[in-house]
Amino acid sequence: MLRAVILIGGPQKGTRFRPLSFEVPKPLFPVAGVPMVQHHIEACTKVPNLKEILLIGFYQPNEALNHFLVSAQQEFKIPIRYLQEYAALGTGGGIYHFRDQILSGNPAAFFVLNADVCSEFPLEEMLAFHRQRGSSDSFLMLGTTANRKQSLNYGCIVANADTHEVLHYVEKPSTFVSELINCGIYLFTPTIFHHIGEVFQRNQQDLLLYSYLREESTNGWQRAEAIRLEQDIFTALAGQGRLFAYKTEGFWSQIKSAGSAIYANRLYLSCYSQCHPERLTQNQPGGPSIRGNVYIHPTASVDPSAVLGPNVSIGKGVTIGAGVRVRESIILHGASLQDHTCVLNSIVGWDSTVGRWARVEGTPSDPNPNDPYAKIDSETLFRDGRLTPSITILGKFCILLSPFP
Repeated sequence: MLRAVILIGGPQKGTRFRPLSFEVPKPLFPVAGVPMVQHHIEACTKVPNLKEILLIGFYQPNEALNHFLVSAQQEFKIPIRYLQEYAALGTGGGIYHFRDQILSGNPAAFFVLNADVCSEFPLEEMLAFHRQRGSSDSFLMLGTTANRKQSLNYGCIVANADTHEVLHYVEKPSTFVSELINCGIYLFTPTIFHHIGEVFQRNQQDLLLYSYLREESTNGWQRAEAIRLEQDIFTALAGQGRLFAYKTEGFWSQIKSAGSAIYANRLYLSCYSQCHPERLTQNQPGGPSIRGNVYIHPTASVDPSAVLGPNVSIGKGVTIGAGVRVRESIILHGASLQDHTCVLNSIVGWDSTVGRWARVEGTPSDPNPNDPYAKIDSETLFRDGRLTPSITILGKFCILLSPFP
């Protein structure tokens, strides 16, 4: 029996995703037509013998989250539960706090996925690779390649080319270490909790000593439970013959900012063309002109003279008027694009209106908005003579007036 854990974080995170995260928990933001975390859930349901999915985070349960859990259970026919942390406990502290729920039923192994990543999620391949090793005390992380500059923003993996053992791991190094980076997707056996427990005990002892020396009390339990898989666990396990890396050749990206949501939208729509072609809108007689990969919700109203694509997602109840042009954009629930508007490299928020003949345009974020940008002067949008990529966002209930009366 297998189980999956998806780490969804909480409201104090995702500040780079504002203003979109003001309206909906970031994991529920729609990318390629469905909530971000639904891509994770769908991938998990394809793994044989995976019996339950646990979402761990410190969001307060709300109507949107509860509705999503109910609908996801009904659609995928698998138990899905949300476990709320009492505080931000880190990537390791959250699973350690709920280890009894994770280990219930004695699973042979369990996946851990960060919600803010976009991927093909090669979970079955990871499971097959892990089983080939035949060890109950070995753990697997998904890796991919990045260029030297990009790698400084991620966890870097130095692995044996033949055995795939992780020999060295460092999180966001100050100098180049390796082009193989951590994707935030893991396969653990229950023995991982022994290693996390050692860190917890050490944290407790350090806090007790700190409290004694300072002659003041601390909430030792809460602070001792704040554990990071990357810095506290992987760094220690590297080179011990227990941690291995499976390199994926498929797409992968983080979703930290609204700009990276546009990039993830492009990747998932491209994936649909292979695995879910029924989700993509095709050119039909009397319908709008579709260029490339486009998702349109069945309830959206699109004028036949509109031109959409490539890489466009149109949400529920959206109205698109005559002569509208949309490219590389996400149009959210209830938005209205009036006649002859042009929307490029942008996100139009819920129930927002773009007036006739108006133009909403961001600069393209190619090839990947997760590239680490150098700091730029506050009075200019240029770096090295080039326009810095920056999408345009209209939040909820925005009204962009027509330039003509």
